[in-house]
Amino acid sequence: MTNDRSCHALLAGAARADITPELGIQLAGDIGRYRPCEEIRDRLYVRALVLESEGRRCCLLSLDLLAATVAWADEVRGRVADRLGIAPEDVIFHVTQNHAAPSLGHCFVSEDCTLMPPEYPWLRGGDDRYNPGCVAACVTAAETAAADLRPVTLALGRGMDGRVACNRRFVMRDGTVKTHPDLCDPNILHTEGPIDPEVGLAVLTDEEGRVVASLLHHTCHPTHGYPHRFIIGDWPGAWSELMAERLGGVALVINGCCGNVHHTNHINPEQTYDPDLYHLMAGRLAETASAVATRLQPSPTAPLAWTRIVLRLPLRTLTPEVLAEAEAYLGRYPTPKFLDAERTQVDWDWVYAVGTLDLAATQASAPCCPYEIQALRLGDMALVTLMGEPFVEGQLRLKLQSPAPHTFVAHFCNGYAGYLPTAEAFERGGYETRTSNGSKWQPEALDQITDEAARMVGKLFA
Repeated sequence: MTNDRSCHALLAGAARADITPELGIQLAGDIGRYRPCEEIRDRLYVRALVLESEGRRCCLLSLDLLAATVAWADEVRGRVADRLGIAPEDVIFHVTQNHAAPSLGHCFVSEDCTLMPPEYPWLRGGDDRYNPGCVAACVTAAETAAADLRPVTLALGRGMDGRVACNRRFVMRDGTVKTHPDLCDPNILHTEGPIDPEVGLAVLTDEEGRVVASLLHHTCHPTHGYPHRFIIGDWPGAWSELMAERLGGVALVINGCCGNVHHTNHINPEQTYDPDLYHLMAGRLAETASAVATRLQPSPTAPLAWTRIVLRLPLRTLTPEVLAEAEAYLGRYPTPKFLDAERTQVDWDWVYAVGTLDLAATQASAPCCPYEIQALRLGDMALVTLMGEPFVEGQLRLKLQSPAPHTFVAHFCNGYAGYLPTAEAFERGGYETRTSNGSKWQPEALDQITDEAARMVGKLFA
Protein backbone atom coordinates (compact mmCIF):
# COMPACT_ATOMS: atom_id res chain seq x y z
CA MET A 1 0.00 0.00 0.00
CA THR A 2 1.34 3.49 -0.83
CA ASN A 3 1.75 6.12 1.83
CA ASP A 4 -0.87 8.46 0.38
CA ARG A 5 -3.51 5.74 0.66
CA SER A 6 -2.54 4.70 4.17
CA CYS A 7 -3.24 8.18 5.54
CA HIS A 8 -6.94 7.91 4.73
CA ALA A 9 -9.26 6.94 7.58
CA LEU A 10 -10.98 4.13 5.69
CA LEU A 11 -10.37 2.07 2.57
CA ALA A 12 -12.84 -0.40 1.08
CA GLY A 13 -13.01 -2.80 -1.83
CA ALA A 14 -15.77 -5.19 -2.87
CA ALA A 15 -16.30 -8.00 -5.35
CA ARG A 16 -18.40 -11.07 -5.99
CA ALA A 17 -17.78 -14.54 -7.42
CA ASP A 18 -20.14 -17.18 -8.76
CA ILE A 19 -20.85 -20.17 -6.48
CA THR A 20 -23.72 -21.71 -8.47
CA PRO A 21 -23.59 -25.52 -8.24
CA GLU A 22 -23.70 -27.87 -11.18
CA LEU A 23 -26.85 -29.83 -11.91
CA GLY A 24 -27.15 -32.90 -9.74
CA ILE A 25 -25.63 -31.33 -6.61
CA GLN A 26 -27.70 -31.89 -3.47
CA LEU A 27 -29.71 -28.85 -2.37
CA ALA A 28 -29.93 -28.38 1.37
CA GLY A 29 -32.66 -26.85 3.49
CA ASP A 30 -34.74 -29.96 4.14
CA ILE A 31 -34.51 -32.96 6.46
CA GLY A 32 -34.04 -36.41 4.99
CA ARG A 33 -34.99 -35.45 1.44
CA TYR A 34 -33.04 -36.19 -1.74
CA ARG A 35 -32.94 -32.89 -3.67
CA PRO A 36 -30.58 -33.00 -6.64
CA CYS A 37 -30.42 -29.69 -8.47
CA GLU A 38 -32.46 -29.98 -11.68
CA GLU A 39 -32.79 -26.33 -12.73
CA ILE A 40 -30.88 -23.09 -12.21
CA ARG A 41 -33.19 -20.08 -12.16
CA ASP A 42 -30.73 -17.66 -10.50
CA ARG A 43 -26.97 -17.61 -10.16
CA LEU A 44 -25.62 -17.83 -6.62
CA TYR A 45 -22.78 -15.61 -5.41
CA VAL A 46 -20.32 -14.99 -2.65
CA ARG A 47 -19.97 -11.24 -2.09
CA ALA A 48 -16.86 -9.91 -0.39
CA LEU A 49 -16.15 -6.61 1.35
CA VAL A 50 -12.62 -5.79 2.51
CA LEU A 51 -12.11 -2.87 4.90
CA GLU A 52 -8.85 -1.32 5.97
CA SER A 53 -7.91 1.48 8.35
CA GLU A 54 -4.60 2.44 9.94
CA GLY A 55 -2.96 -0.77 8.75
CA ARG A 56 -5.68 -3.12 10.03
CA ARG A 57 -7.71 -5.10 7.53
CA CYS A 58 -10.80 -7.30 7.80
CA CYS A 59 -13.02 -9.13 5.34
CA LEU A 60 -16.77 -9.84 5.27
CA LEU A 61 -18.12 -12.64 3.09
CA SER A 62 -21.85 -13.06 2.45
CA LEU A 63 -22.91 -16.23 0.62
CA ASP A 64 -26.20 -17.23 -1.03
CA LEU A 65 -26.03 -20.66 0.67
CA LEU A 66 -28.10 -22.53 3.22
CA ALA A 67 -25.35 -23.31 5.72
CA ALA A 68 -21.73 -24.20 6.35
CA THR A 69 -20.14 -26.36 9.00
CA VAL A 70 -17.60 -24.85 11.38
CA ALA A 71 -14.87 -26.90 9.70
CA TRP A 72 -15.64 -25.56 6.23
CA ALA A 73 -16.15 -22.01 7.48
CA ASP A 74 -12.73 -22.29 9.12
CA GLU A 75 -11.27 -23.58 5.86
CA VAL A 76 -12.56 -20.55 3.97
CA ARG A 77 -11.51 -18.10 6.66
CA GLY A 78 -8.03 -19.61 6.82
CA ARG A 79 -7.46 -19.52 3.09
CA VAL A 80 -8.82 -15.99 2.72
CA ALA A 81 -6.73 -14.80 5.65
CA ASP A 82 -3.62 -16.33 4.15
CA ARG A 83 -4.16 -14.52 0.85
CA LEU A 84 -4.96 -11.17 2.48
CA GLY A 85 -2.22 -11.30 5.08
CA ILE A 86 -4.59 -11.20 8.06
CA ALA A 87 -5.66 -13.59 10.82
CA PRO A 88 -8.57 -16.03 10.28
CA GLU A 89 -10.52 -14.29 13.06
CA ASP A 90 -10.39 -11.10 10.95
CA VAL A 91 -12.68 -12.83 8.42
CA ILE A 92 -16.46 -12.89 8.87
CA PHE A 93 -18.16 -15.79 7.09
CA HIS A 94 -21.93 -15.24 6.77
CA VAL A 95 -24.52 -17.30 4.88
CA THR A 96 -28.01 -15.96 4.20
CA GLN A 97 -29.62 -19.41 4.81
CA ASN A 98 -31.08 -19.76 1.34
CA HIS A 99 -33.18 -22.96 1.29
CA ALA A 100 -32.76 -23.33 -2.49
CA ALA A 101 -28.99 -23.73 -2.41
CA PRO A 102 -26.36 -26.24 -1.29
CA SER A 103 -24.67 -26.45 2.07
CA LEU A 104 -20.92 -26.24 2.53
CA GLY A 105 -20.30 -29.44 4.46
CA HIS A 106 -22.66 -31.79 6.31
CA CYS A 107 -24.70 -30.15 9.08
CA PHE A 108 -27.07 -32.84 10.30
CA VAL A 109 -24.52 -35.06 12.04
CA SER A 110 -20.91 -34.86 13.15
CA GLU A 111 -18.11 -36.15 10.95
CA ASP A 112 -17.62 -39.06 13.36
CA CYS A 113 -21.25 -40.26 13.21
CA THR A 114 -21.58 -43.74 11.66
CA LEU A 115 -25.34 -44.13 12.04
CA MET A 116 -26.18 -42.85 8.54
CA PRO A 117 -25.44 -45.34 5.73
CA PRO A 118 -22.73 -44.16 3.29
CA GLU A 119 -24.82 -45.12 0.27
CA TYR A 120 -27.10 -42.15 1.06
CA PRO A 121 -24.61 -39.31 1.61
CA TRP A 122 -27.30 -36.67 1.08
CA LEU A 123 -28.85 -37.65 4.42
CA ARG A 124 -25.96 -35.89 6.14
CA GLY A 125 -27.01 -32.58 4.59
CA GLY A 126 -24.29 -31.64 2.12
CA ASP A 127 -22.57 -32.72 -1.07
CA ASP A 128 -18.79 -33.15 -1.04
CA ARG A 129 -18.59 -32.45 -4.79
CA TYR A 130 -19.65 -28.87 -4.25
CA ASN A 131 -17.17 -27.77 -1.60
CA PRO A 132 -13.83 -27.19 -3.43
CA GLY A 133 -15.27 -24.85 -6.04
CA CYS A 134 -17.15 -22.80 -3.45
CA VAL A 135 -14.06 -22.36 -1.30
CA ALA A 136 -12.01 -21.27 -4.31
CA ALA A 137 -14.66 -18.71 -5.28
CA CYS A 138 -14.61 -17.23 -1.79
CA VAL A 139 -10.85 -16.73 -2.04
CA THR A 140 -11.21 -15.17 -5.50
CA ALA A 141 -13.87 -12.72 -4.32
CA ALA A 142 -11.81 -11.67 -1.30
CA GLU A 143 -8.62 -11.21 -3.36
CA THR A 144 -10.46 -9.18 -6.00
CA ALA A 145 -12.01 -6.97 -3.32
CA ALA A 146 -8.64 -6.39 -1.64
CA ALA A 147 -7.05 -5.47 -4.96
CA ASP A 148 -9.65 -2.71 -5.40
CA LEU A 149 -9.20 -0.99 -2.02
CA ARG A 150 -9.82 2.75 -2.26
CA PRO A 151 -10.68 5.62 0.10
CA VAL A 152 -14.36 5.75 1.01
CA THR A 153 -16.86 7.60 3.15
CA LEU A 154 -19.72 5.98 5.04
CA ALA A 155 -23.42 6.90 5.21
CA LEU A 156 -26.09 5.10 7.23
CA GLY A 157 -29.86 4.90 7.37
CA ARG A 158 -32.79 2.74 8.31
CA GLY A 159 -36.41 2.23 7.35
CA MET A 160 -39.28 0.08 8.55
CA ASP A 161 -41.07 -2.56 6.49
CA GLY A 162 -43.67 -4.78 8.11
CA ARG A 163 -45.00 -6.22 4.84
CA VAL A 164 -42.63 -9.11 4.26
CA ALA A 165 -41.90 -11.04 7.48
CA CYS A 166 -43.95 -12.78 10.17
CA ASN A 167 -43.22 -14.74 13.32
CA ARG A 168 -43.76 -18.37 12.35
CA ARG A 169 -44.49 -19.77 15.84
CA PHE A 170 -48.07 -19.70 17.10
CA VAL A 171 -49.45 -20.38 20.55
CA MET A 172 -52.37 -22.74 20.21
CA ARG A 173 -55.42 -22.77 22.45
CA ASP A 174 -54.00 -25.67 24.48
CA GLY A 175 -50.91 -23.60 25.34
CA THR A 176 -48.48 -25.45 23.08
CA VAL A 177 -46.72 -23.95 20.09
CA LYS A 178 -46.90 -24.96 16.45
CA THR A 179 -44.36 -23.83 13.89
CA HIS A 180 -46.07 -23.29 10.54
CA PRO A 181 -49.62 -24.29 11.57
CA ASP A 182 -52.28 -24.80 8.93
CA LEU A 183 -53.42 -21.59 7.28
CA CYS A 184 -55.87 -19.77 9.57
CA ASP A 185 -56.15 -22.80 11.86
CA PRO A 186 -59.05 -21.92 14.24
CA ASN A 187 -57.02 -23.41 17.10
CA ILE A 188 -54.45 -20.59 16.82
CA LEU A 189 -54.57 -18.28 19.82
CA HIS A 190 -51.85 -15.78 18.95
CA THR A 191 -48.42 -15.29 17.44
CA GLU A 192 -45.79 -16.22 20.01
CA GLY A 193 -43.23 -13.55 19.29
CA PRO A 194 -42.20 -10.44 17.35
CA ILE A 195 -40.35 -9.70 14.15
CA ASP A 196 -37.65 -7.09 13.46
CA PRO A 197 -39.06 -4.76 10.77
CA GLU A 198 -35.82 -2.81 10.31
CA VAL A 199 -34.39 -2.34 6.83
CA GLY A 200 -30.85 -1.16 7.50
CA LEU A 201 -28.58 0.39 4.90
CA ALA A 202 -24.88 1.26 5.02
CA VAL A 203 -23.28 2.75 1.89
CA LEU A 204 -19.56 3.12 1.20
CA THR A 205 -18.79 5.72 -1.50
CA ASP A 206 -15.41 6.53 -3.06
CA GLU A 207 -13.91 9.97 -3.72
CA GLU A 208 -15.50 10.13 -7.17
CA GLY A 209 -18.97 9.57 -5.79
CA ARG A 210 -19.24 5.93 -6.89
CA VAL A 211 -20.70 3.36 -4.52
CA VAL A 212 -18.13 0.69 -3.73
CA ALA A 213 -20.39 -1.44 -1.55
CA SER A 214 -23.58 -1.38 0.46
CA LEU A 215 -24.69 -3.48 3.42
CA LEU A 216 -28.38 -4.40 3.46
CA HIS A 217 -29.88 -5.60 6.74
CA HIS A 218 -33.21 -7.39 7.21
CA THR A 219 -34.41 -10.44 9.12
CA CYS A 220 -36.38 -13.34 7.61
CA HIS A 221 -35.99 -17.01 6.69
CA PRO A 222 -35.37 -17.37 2.92
CA THR A 223 -37.43 -20.49 2.18
CA HIS A 224 -39.33 -19.70 -1.02
CA GLY A 225 -37.46 -22.45 -2.88
CA TYR A 226 -38.22 -25.17 -0.32
CA PRO A 227 -38.58 -28.11 -1.07
CA HIS A 228 -38.17 -27.80 -4.83
CA ARG A 229 -35.23 -28.91 -6.96
CA PHE A 230 -34.34 -25.59 -8.52
CA ILE A 231 -31.79 -22.95 -7.59
CA ILE A 232 -32.84 -19.41 -6.68
CA GLY A 233 -31.11 -16.69 -4.70
CA ASP A 234 -34.35 -16.14 -2.74
CA TRP A 235 -35.09 -12.68 -1.35
CA PRO A 236 -31.49 -11.96 -0.21
CA GLY A 237 -30.03 -12.70 -3.64
CA ALA A 238 -32.75 -10.83 -5.50
CA TRP A 239 -32.58 -7.86 -3.10
CA SER A 240 -28.82 -7.71 -3.49
CA GLU A 241 -29.09 -7.62 -7.27
CA LEU A 242 -31.80 -4.94 -7.25
CA MET A 243 -29.84 -2.65 -4.93
CA ALA A 244 -26.61 -3.15 -6.86
CA GLU A 245 -28.46 -1.99 -9.97
CA ARG A 246 -29.91 1.04 -8.20
CA LEU A 247 -26.92 2.14 -6.14
CA GLY A 248 -23.98 0.60 -7.97
CA GLY A 249 -21.15 -1.42 -6.47
CA VAL A 250 -21.60 -4.70 -4.63
CA ALA A 251 -24.58 -5.12 -2.27
CA LEU A 252 -24.08 -7.57 0.59
CA VAL A 253 -27.13 -8.81 2.49
CA ILE A 254 -26.85 -9.23 6.27
CA ASN A 255 -29.68 -11.54 7.31
CA GLY A 256 -30.56 -11.18 10.98
CA CYS A 257 -31.70 -13.58 13.70
CA CYS A 258 -34.57 -15.24 11.88
CA GLY A 259 -34.79 -18.52 13.79
CA ASN A 260 -38.50 -17.87 14.33
CA VAL A 261 -39.20 -15.37 11.52
CA HIS A 262 -40.61 -16.35 8.13
CA HIS A 263 -42.21 -14.80 5.05
CA THR A 264 -45.44 -16.84 5.32
CA ASN A 265 -48.29 -15.20 7.21
CA HIS A 266 -50.26 -18.11 8.63
CA ILE A 267 -53.18 -15.95 9.76
CA ASN A 268 -53.71 -14.25 6.40
CA PRO A 269 -56.53 -16.04 4.55
CA GLU A 270 -55.15 -14.71 1.25
CA GLN A 271 -51.68 -16.15 1.82
CA THR A 272 -50.30 -18.15 -1.12
CA TYR A 273 -47.24 -20.37 -1.40
CA ASP A 274 -45.95 -19.43 -4.85
CA PRO A 275 -42.14 -19.79 -4.80
CA ASP A 276 -41.83 -16.83 -7.19
CA LEU A 277 -43.07 -14.53 -4.42
CA TYR A 278 -39.46 -13.96 -3.43
CA HIS A 279 -39.33 -11.42 -6.27
CA LEU A 280 -42.21 -9.51 -4.65
CA MET A 281 -40.49 -9.60 -1.26
CA ALA A 282 -37.18 -8.41 -2.71
CA GLY A 283 -38.98 -5.68 -4.61
CA ARG A 284 -40.66 -4.38 -1.47
CA LEU A 285 -37.38 -4.39 0.45
CA ALA A 286 -35.71 -2.59 -2.45
CA GLU A 287 -38.50 -0.01 -2.44
CA THR A 288 -37.95 0.66 1.26
CA ALA A 289 -34.16 0.63 0.99
CA SER A 290 -34.23 2.99 -1.99
CA ALA A 291 -36.28 5.46 0.05
CA VAL A 292 -33.76 5.13 2.88
CA ALA A 293 -30.95 5.84 0.40
CA THR A 294 -32.39 9.31 -0.24
CA ARG A 295 -31.98 10.32 3.41
CA LEU A 296 -28.71 8.68 4.46
CA GLN A 297 -26.72 10.40 7.18
CA PRO A 298 -22.93 10.73 6.86
CA SER A 299 -21.06 8.78 9.52
CA PRO A 300 -17.53 9.20 10.82
CA THR A 301 -15.45 6.51 9.16
CA ALA A 302 -13.06 6.15 12.07
CA PRO A 303 -12.58 4.20 14.11
CA LEU A 304 -12.69 0.85 12.35
CA ALA A 305 -12.32 -1.68 15.12
CA TRP A 306 -13.43 -5.19 15.92
CA THR A 307 -13.25 -7.76 18.66
CA ARG A 308 -14.00 -11.45 19.07
CA ILE A 309 -14.74 -13.94 21.79
CA VAL A 310 -15.30 -17.69 21.85
CA LEU A 311 -17.68 -18.77 24.62
CA ARG A 312 -17.75 -22.29 25.99
CA LEU A 313 -21.47 -23.04 26.25
CA PRO A 314 -22.90 -26.21 27.81
CA LEU A 315 -24.74 -28.56 25.52
CA ARG A 316 -28.34 -29.43 26.19
CA THR A 317 -29.09 -31.91 28.93
CA LEU A 318 -30.32 -35.15 27.38
CA THR A 319 -32.75 -36.93 29.67
CA PRO A 320 -32.78 -40.73 29.94
CA GLU A 321 -36.26 -40.67 28.42
CA VAL A 322 -35.09 -38.80 25.30
CA LEU A 323 -32.14 -41.14 24.83
CA ALA A 324 -34.26 -44.25 25.39
CA GLU A 325 -36.81 -43.06 22.84
CA ALA A 326 -34.12 -42.47 20.21
CA GLU A 327 -32.46 -45.82 20.89
CA ALA A 328 -35.80 -47.63 20.72
CA TYR A 329 -36.69 -45.96 17.42
CA LEU A 330 -33.38 -46.93 15.81
CA GLY A 331 -33.79 -50.40 17.27
CA ARG A 332 -36.98 -50.73 15.24
CA TYR A 333 -35.49 -49.01 12.19
CA PRO A 334 -31.70 -49.54 12.14
CA THR A 335 -31.63 -48.40 8.51
CA PRO A 336 -33.41 -45.29 7.17
CA LYS A 337 -37.19 -45.41 7.31
CA PHE A 338 -38.08 -44.32 3.79
CA LEU A 339 -41.51 -42.88 3.11
CA ASP A 340 -41.55 -43.57 -0.64
CA ALA A 341 -40.70 -46.43 -2.96
CA GLU A 342 -38.06 -44.33 -4.76
CA ARG A 343 -36.16 -43.83 -1.48
CA THR A 344 -35.97 -40.07 -1.73
CA GLN A 345 -37.64 -39.14 1.58
CA VAL A 346 -36.77 -40.42 5.04
CA ASP A 347 -39.06 -40.07 8.04
CA TRP A 348 -38.01 -37.02 10.09
CA ASP A 349 -38.27 -39.08 13.29
CA TRP A 350 -35.49 -41.36 12.03
CA VAL A 351 -33.23 -38.42 11.25
CA TYR A 352 -33.94 -36.87 14.65
CA ALA A 353 -33.21 -40.14 16.43
CA VAL A 354 -29.81 -40.31 14.73
CA GLY A 355 -29.15 -36.68 15.59
CA THR A 356 -30.05 -37.22 19.23
CA LEU A 357 -27.63 -40.13 19.67
CA ASP A 358 -24.95 -38.25 17.75
CA LEU A 359 -25.42 -35.30 20.12
CA ALA A 360 -25.16 -37.63 23.10
CA ALA A 361 -21.84 -38.96 21.78
CA THR A 362 -20.56 -35.42 21.31
CA GLN A 363 -21.65 -34.44 24.80
CA ALA A 364 -19.92 -37.45 26.33
CA SER A 365 -16.57 -36.27 24.99
CA ALA A 366 -17.15 -32.50 25.19
CA PRO A 367 -20.01 -31.29 27.43
CA CYS A 368 -19.31 -27.68 26.36
CA CYS A 369 -18.82 -26.49 22.80
CA PRO A 370 -17.33 -23.27 21.38
CA TYR A 371 -19.60 -20.44 20.26
CA GLU A 372 -17.96 -17.52 18.47
CA ILE A 373 -19.17 -13.92 18.55
CA GLN A 374 -17.62 -11.07 16.57
CA ALA A 375 -18.40 -7.38 16.96
CA LEU A 376 -17.20 -4.77 14.47
CA ARG A 377 -17.44 -1.01 14.69
CA LEU A 378 -17.58 0.97 11.46
CA GLY A 379 -18.22 4.61 12.29
CA ASP A 380 -21.66 4.82 13.89
CA MET A 381 -22.53 1.24 12.92
CA ALA A 382 -22.00 -1.96 14.87
CA LEU A 383 -22.04 -5.32 13.09
CA VAL A 384 -22.51 -8.28 15.42
CA THR A 385 -22.05 -11.80 14.09
CA LEU A 386 -23.67 -14.79 15.78
CA MET A 387 -23.57 -18.48 15.02
CA GLY A 388 -26.63 -20.58 14.24
CA GLU A 389 -30.25 -19.47 14.17
CA PRO A 390 -31.00 -17.32 17.20
CA PHE A 391 -34.59 -16.25 17.80
CA VAL A 392 -35.31 -12.63 16.90
CA GLU A 393 -35.98 -11.70 20.54
CA GLY A 394 -32.24 -11.91 21.20
CA GLN A 395 -31.49 -9.55 18.32
CA LEU A 396 -34.09 -7.03 19.45
CA ARG A 397 -32.73 -7.05 23.00
CA LEU A 398 -29.22 -6.59 21.66
CA LYS A 399 -30.29 -3.63 19.53
CA LEU A 400 -32.06 -2.10 22.51
CA GLN A 401 -28.92 -2.39 24.64
CA SER A 402 -26.49 -1.34 21.92
CA PRO A 403 -24.95 2.14 22.25
CA ALA A 404 -24.36 2.21 18.48
CA PRO A 405 -26.74 4.46 16.51
CA HIS A 406 -27.05 1.61 13.98
CA THR A 407 -26.70 -2.08 14.86
CA PHE A 408 -26.77 -4.85 12.25
CA VAL A 409 -26.90 -8.43 13.54
CA ALA A 410 -25.88 -11.30 11.27
CA HIS A 411 -27.02 -14.84 12.03
CA PHE A 412 -25.46 -18.07 10.71
CA CYS A 413 -21.87 -16.80 10.84
CA ASN A 414 -18.69 -18.86 10.98
CA GLY A 415 -20.34 -22.26 11.02
CA TYR A 416 -23.48 -24.19 11.87
CA ALA A 417 -24.75 -24.13 15.47
CA GLY A 418 -28.45 -24.97 15.23
CA TYR A 419 -31.37 -23.07 16.75
CA LEU A 420 -31.13 -20.77 19.75
CA PRO A 421 -34.70 -20.35 21.03
CA THR A 422 -35.77 -18.24 24.00
CA ALA A 423 -36.08 -19.96 27.36
CA GLU A 424 -39.86 -19.48 27.18
CA ALA A 425 -40.01 -21.23 23.79
CA PHE A 426 -38.58 -24.42 25.31
CA GLU A 427 -41.53 -24.54 27.71
CA ARG A 428 -44.04 -24.50 24.84
CA GLY A 429 -42.24 -26.82 22.42
CA GLY A 430 -42.26 -26.56 18.65
CA TYR A 431 -39.96 -27.62 15.85
CA GLU A 432 -37.06 -25.36 16.82
CA THR A 433 -36.83 -26.77 20.35
CA ARG A 434 -36.81 -30.46 19.41
CA THR A 435 -33.71 -32.15 20.78
CA SER A 436 -31.05 -32.87 18.16
CA ASN A 437 -27.91 -31.38 16.68
CA GLY A 438 -30.19 -28.67 15.36
CA SER A 439 -31.24 -27.63 18.87
CA LYS A 440 -28.34 -28.53 21.12
CA TRP A 441 -27.89 -25.66 23.57
CA GLN A 442 -29.29 -25.13 27.03
CA PRO A 443 -32.39 -22.88 27.26
CA GLU A 444 -30.40 -20.01 28.77
CA ALA A 445 -27.87 -19.92 25.91
CA LEU A 446 -29.56 -17.13 23.93
CA ASP A 447 -29.54 -14.78 26.93
CA GLN A 448 -25.88 -15.54 27.63
CA ILE A 449 -24.94 -14.85 24.01
CA THR A 450 -26.97 -11.64 23.86
CA ASP A 451 -25.47 -10.32 27.09
CA GLU A 452 -21.91 -11.02 25.90
CA ALA A 453 -22.55 -9.46 22.49
CA ALA A 454 -23.98 -6.33 24.13
CA ARG A 455 -20.90 -6.09 26.35
CA MET A 456 -18.62 -6.33 23.31
CA VAL A 457 -20.47 -3.59 21.43
CA GLY A 458 -20.45 -1.43 24.52
CA LYS A 459 -16.68 -1.79 24.75
CA LEU A 460 -16.21 -0.79 21.10
CA PHE A 461 -18.36 2.32 21.59
CA ALA A 462 -17.09 3.26 25.07
